[in-house]
Amino acid sequence: MARPDINRSGEMEVFVAVVEAQGFSAAARRLSMTPSAVSKLVTRLEKRLGARLIARSTRQFRLTPEGQDFFDRATAILASIEDAERAAGAAVEAVGRIRLNSSSVYCTHVLNHLLPQFLALYPGVTLDIAQTDAVIDLLADHADVAVRTGPLKTSSLVARKLGETPLMLVASPAYLERAGTPRHPAELAHHSLLRFSYTRSIRDWTFRLKEEEFSISPAGAVQVNDGEGMRQLALSGIGIARMGAFAVASDIAAGRLVPLLEEYDPGHREAFYAVYVGQGGPLPSRVRALLDFLAEHGRVGP
Repeated sequence: MARPDINRSGEMEVFVAVVEAQGFSAAARRLSMTPSAVSKLVTRLEKRLGARLIARSTRQFRLTPEGQDFFDRATAILASIEDAERAAGAAVEAVGRIRLNSSSVYCTHVLNHLLPQFLALYPGVTLDIAQTDAVIDLLADHADVAVRTGPLKTSSLVARKLGETPLMLVASPAYLERAGTPRHPAELAHHSLLRFSYTRSIRDWTFRLKEEEFSISPAGAVQVNDGEGMRQLALSGIGIARMGAFAVASDIAAGRLVPLLEEYDPGHREAFYAVYVGQGGPLPSRVRALLDFLAEHGRVGP
């Protein structure tokens, strides 16, 4: 049992500040403390826990495995304390920072248009948005919410579906004028096929017409690691891309991109989810506010 004179939440706050600031001096400035006081507090914490949390040197700042685990748990505990204090008031407010990880294509074509409305509804919230199409570890990357496609790979995550989008082939008029328009999937072997450099839930390009079925693995000369980059490559006339319909609908309507081989569409759809860690108690009100908002306004597809 902890001694009553030990301020454990205060120790956690200082330790988390040191990790986030990547140093004692920077954390001291943030906390209005002296560097020596911060260093002594972390040393006292390590002594009490019986574990080295930070591997110190003159040139390197690195968390030990025990330090990383303590940081993850301390961050979650401090967030819960903050939320509990707000909930004890007359009204629960959505206040504080939300770390959101999302694909660039979802940000560009859905999220960015919604941000003014969300921030107007919750003026006490600040958003820290990281854009990547790679699947991240929410705990390791300290993300509160991630927008992902495809099935979940871990049972510790909870997902709220944000809709789904058909996958379709598109190319620019300039590319088709230069390389010709494919009329059959077999003709794609003679075209520049743009591909993603990361693993997707639906990897091969599959086509179907009545009893005919074709499946190819795109192996073009150009690959990219995010959906919006793929769209820009297609618009530039580099080659043929396969993307979610929601991301290219306006380009097709404006004639900037042309849909291809629609009669061979096998009906594949890619689902979008707002994902969060579901273990460890109630969600902070700010996180729940974002999840509810995305579920209502941030849907993909019809």
